[in-house]
Amino acid sequence: MAHSAFTVSSGDPVLDRRLDWARAFLAEGDARACAELLAETVADAPHFAAAWFLLGEARVALADRDGAAEAFARVRALDPDDALGAGLHLARLGAAPAAGAMSAAYVRTLFDQYADRFDTALREKLAYRGPELLFDALARAAAARGRPLAFAEGLDLGCGTGLAGVLFVRVVERLAGVDLSPAMLEKAAALGLYARLQAGEMGAALDAAPDASLDLVLAADALCYVADLTPFFHGARRTLRPDGLFALTLETHEGAGVILRDTLRYAHSADHVRALAAQAGLAVVLLEAASTRAEKGVPVPGLVCVLG
Repeated sequence: MAHSAFTVSSGDPVLDRRLDWARAFLAEGDARACAELLAETVADAPHFAAAWFLLGEARVALADRDGAAEAFARVRALDPDDALGAGLHLARLGAAPAAGAMSAAYVRTLFDQYADRFDTALREKLAYRGPELLFDALARAAAARGRPLAFAEGLDLGCGTGLAGVLFVRVVERLAGVDLSPAMLEKAAALGLYARLQAGEMGAALDAAPDASLDLVLAADALCYVADLTPFFHGARRTLRPDGLFALTLETHEGAGVILRDTLRYAHSADHVRALAAQAGLAVVLLEAASTRAEKGVPVPGLVCVLG
């Protein structure tokens, strides 16, 4: 990963210990003590991106929006790849546009760190059932279109550890997967389900697919990391064969358009999805409200969608 060596460490063990103490202060609810210690730390080590990032979080807790924005902006300057996700926090503070705020380096880092406990965390802690809801929706959509639930070529966008692949490989002859996280792909490869796995961006993989080469495009809990769905909808329209289907889950909200939630995931309104589908020349075969996961025991509003 091409981000600064000082993203995680200052290079000075004494200052690194200060970061640990500050993190403990914040975990205990003492944001002021955390901020004061970190202000001293970044004065001694202005290159220490992790300290600036935690200082931003402490200032958010203290309702110091300007101070938080200043800290997160320093992180962005120190680490242009934005592996820590400072751009998302700037967007939440209204100091940067929400579109394009989520960097590839952030997503890759997040899921590389998460890979070993990903399946357990999703299933047991977040009650995740996206693949099951999506598979059921796809079966009903195929029946509505009068086509069999069988696909020759499929592409699983943001395939992760292969949670969706386990279900969909039953009805897809050759299923390919793409994900930004090499650690997640190692888990997916161990399943032996995918005809091909690629480390890279979802959009680039879809762009690389030839016209009318796919029968099924999947995106299970992957597009919540994307603000602008337009390229994906147009990409699906271009790459799908005439009877192909695009099956996806999204997080949603009651307002208009797209918002960045406080969980740093994007939520798209149902009307927004319908409008984007129409612009791309995709028919809405099925669009239903369904929660694919819970957070703190509360279902997260979501959509299950199949486009043709």
